[in-house]
Amino acid sequence: MKFIKKDFLWGGATSASQVEGAYDVDGKSLTIAEMRPFNPNLDRKSVHELNNYTRKDYEKSIENKERLHYPKRIGIDFYHRYKEDIALFKEAGMNIYRMSIAWSRIFPNGDEKEPNKQGLKFYKEVFEECKKNGMEVMLTIQHYDVPYPIAKKYGGWSNKQVINLFVKFATVIMKEYKDLVKYWLPFNEINVAPLAPTTGLGIFRENFSSEKEYMNAAYQGLHNQFYAQAKVIEIAKTISSNIKMGCMVANMTTYSSDCNPVNIWENLSSQQMQRYFYYDVMLKGEYPTYSKRYFEEKGIKFEATPEELKVIKENNVEYITFSYYMTSTVSKELKDAAGGNLMLGGKNPFLKATEWGWQIDPIGLRITLNQLWDRYQVPLFISENGIGVVEQLDKNKTVEDDYRIEYLAKHFEQINEAIKDGVDVFGYTMWTPIDVVSLSTNEMSKRYGLIFVDYDDYHKGTGDRFKKKSFTWFQEFMKTKEL
Repeated sequence: MKFIKKDFLWGGATSASQVEGAYDVDGKSLTIAEMRPFNPNLDRKSVHELNNYTRKDYEKSIENKERLHYPKRIGIDFYHRYKEDIALFKEAGMNIYRMSIAWSRIFPNGDEKEPNKQGLKFYKEVFEECKKNGMEVMLTIQHYDVPYPIAKKYGGWSNKQVINLFVKFATVIMKEYKDLVKYWLPFNEINVAPLAPTTGLGIFRENFSSEKEYMNAAYQGLHNQFYAQAKVIEIAKTISSNIKMGCMVANMTTYSSDCNPVNIWENLSSQQMQRYFYYDVMLKGEYPTYSKRYFEEKGIKFEATPEELKVIKENNVEYITFSYYMTSTVSKELKDAAGGNLMLGGKNPFLKATEWGWQIDPIGLRITLNQLWDRYQVPLFISENGIGVVEQLDKNKTVEDDYRIEYLAKHFEQINEAIKDGVDVFGYTMWTPIDVVSLSTNEMSKRYGLIFVDYDDYHKGTGDRFKKKSFTWFQEFMKTKEL
């Protein structure tokens, strides 16, 4: 089968906190992400891993008297090895690199008057290296790495003051990199905010007297991000027509567990608030009617001023990007929970799952692309997709990862089918082109990359890069476009 679209963007995605390391270099501050230690007793299928840390745990991590290991403080040392990594991405045939910029490198405390020049210089050099190697950049402005000083001093995104701090940060980098970066995403997986408020918003449960207050704060933080994103889009229009603003959602396509109308409805209502709600606000510019009933019945309250709603209405994103790893099922009972995903769902007997409980569903990607295209009629981009597996180098200093080749090939086939269906899909970045520290479990051993990085979960190893079998396969695919 030949991949039919010629001008398609192919590449890989990473985030600053999972690759850069150098957490205290050149003026950078700590982020929420870098303050979570590796837990050797973790439950890989737990959906609560991201929410297990308390405010006290974060405070203790600064001095680290217990000598715990904080993997994201080291990452894969991309800060010092980015030229080597970008050269490998080029060798694989990639023509786009999705990455994020660390707010904590540009405004370490969040509220400085002037940006950190060393941080600006670093990213300029990275973007220039991408251009030199023939790659477009898709830049995520905040990717699960709220600077700790913002969480501590301001209480994170539930505080409207943080909107102005973020908009200032975004404005600085848009002006600085407008000629180097074409595609911009203000927030990574914005729908994770109510599900993991510390991760997405930098707010701590202990700051609130009740679960209801905490949930209200989470939705206030989400609204503040919706408004901040719209404000950034408004400002981007005055800076450069080269800036293309999109959104990024953790897409969780689900199916009804059977044809019982009760479960059909449960699935629809679940899809409305876990998925479509976010797209609707960012593409239609207003809170959908079904969300108003949801908020009323759940007792969720947050402040949204007329001016904020006006800015949201007038400044929609130009395209959709989303992460796609799995699907699950929904029923009234949800008796058989599928572990390992942020939005708890049921198991599908027709699908196989990874060690982390993520159910592999290539056809679900075609379904998702068709659903989003039918509903919104804007260009689509798959900004994350991949398979995490425990891997070791063999005697030939490689990994025979045929399962990854199969996973990627089957998903590429379904993208191709969606394009034949008439869906406007313009690109794909795999998660990830190179092994990184896992977001939720802080493991190095959960490996996604085409490139093996020689670190274990305690960062013992050389850190050297080795090409897996999938690297050669992808390289050949980029030359022939044959599946």
